Amino acid sequence: MATRAVEVNTAVPALSAERQVIWPKRAKAKLSNGLEIILVESHTIPKFHGELFFRSGNAAAIDRGPGLAEITASVVRTGTAKRASRQIEEDLRRLGADLASSAGADTSAISFAGLSAFAEPLLRMVNELAREASFPEPEFERERRQKLEQVKLQRTEPGFLAGERLRRVLFGAHPYAQVAPSEEQVVAYKRDDLMGVYREFYAPENALLILVGDFQPSAMLKSIENVFGPWQGKKPETKTAAAPANPRGRRVYLVHVPGAVQTQILAGCHAITRKHPDWVKLGLTNSLYGGAFNSRLVMNIREDKGYTYSPRSGVNAFRQHGYFSVSAAVRNDVVAASLTEIFYEIDKLRSLPVPANELSDAQNYLSGVFSLGLATQDGLLSQLATAAVNELPDDYLETYRDKVRALTPDDLLATARKYLDSANMQIVIVGDRAQIASQAALLKSTTLRASAWTNAKRSQIIDLSKYRMHNHPAMLWR
Repeated sequence: MATRAVEVNTAVPALSAERQVIWPKRAKAKLSNGLEIILVESHTIPKFHGELFFRSGNAAAIDRGPGLAEITASVVRTGTAKRASRQIEEDLRRLGADLASSAGADTSAISFAGLSAFAEPLLRMVNELAREASFPEPEFERERRQKLEQVKLQRTEPGFLAGERLRRVLFGAHPYAQVAPSEEQVVAYKRDDLMGVYREFYAPENALLILVGDFQPSAMLKSIENVFGPWQGKKPETKTAAAPANPRGRRVYLVHVPGAVQTQILAGCHAITRKHPDWVKLGLTNSLYGGAFNSRLVMNIREDKGYTYSPRSGVNAFRQHGYFSVSAAVRNDVVAASLTEIFYEIDKLRSLPVPANELSDAQNYLSGVFSLGLATQDGLLSQLATAAVNELPDDYLETYRDKVRALTPDDLLATARKYLDSANMQIVIVGDRAQIASQAALLKSTTLRASAWTNAKRSQIIDLSKYRMHNHPAMLWR
């Protein structure tokens, strides 16, 4: 019986035209006590999402101890002058609501979501936590014990150890150098320390309230005024921080983890904050290099060579400073080879214009991810919060996709040369010294300069043997 051949069309269909984003109405207001408010209508579901931000975090409390703003936020939701922890949880279930508190380097926040019909009771609970948190002693002790276990666990994780070391190298005496407290510092925490941070940071003049959801802004604003209007408190004084470190030349920092079966690589250099005019350019450059799943770094050391499962790069922005980083967890026997390819891709991006089709793919990806982030109330809140907390221009979100689309190969070449500082990248290697230290001798010297880069350079191996290996006891974790 004859077999009939079937033709299969393997051509990739062309992308359809990008859909226009219909931006919801935004209303801004400021109460007499200084509380800033942003209200955004989104009637997709009968819910609303909100976040109450405070413009102070771990960095602002560093003189009292690392991580104090974070543990303060954890204890804030465990009780108030009117409700014990269990009552808070029962009230949240009754309202069909969620609530969490958190803190990072530059901000603290209370985030929440619930049915629009019960908006005012939920806002009253948020107001209560922001003004009347009681810091019950048993809850404080429980959170401190949990933090202590977290710190112990973190220092068994190569990724954490690498990040902690890189931040210290890049930021030196600046508060951003501190990623987490030590065990001894957590043990030394006092309830009064947390209450001091709370009284200083949780104030209306230091706060921003953003709500996105199914409500009418005018009615919601009246509820907010009723709930938050009586709240009083001044903005904390701005403290002067030490300048970050300025390490020059590539240096390798070895963090010894005996018996590690793979090695964590993390390299980085100083970059910019979100307020910088080049932020969108650097974001697209990073996406091409290692910030997307089809990026050059992923295609090279994951797909082509199989050195690692998930290499990635990122631009990490704080309020005052930022840094670029690239990471990969690799087999012990390919540490030198992986570093070779990491710097090969950086220096290639610094040397040759990006082909038009590759640039177009990266623009489609970045624009698409941005658009997907606007599809839900929570996603829209996240985008609005990023713009508001970082004090970006009012039209930043509306013009973002157009700015991405307008970038050219020359823009990205200039951006890579300016911010992917190959010559001064600091390299942290976390692994078993016996397995990886000898590979430093295999690496052949050069700082690949953009003007001299050619395809022939690919066969060279970057020489770390002339770099200083920083492995004194303060830099080793056992």
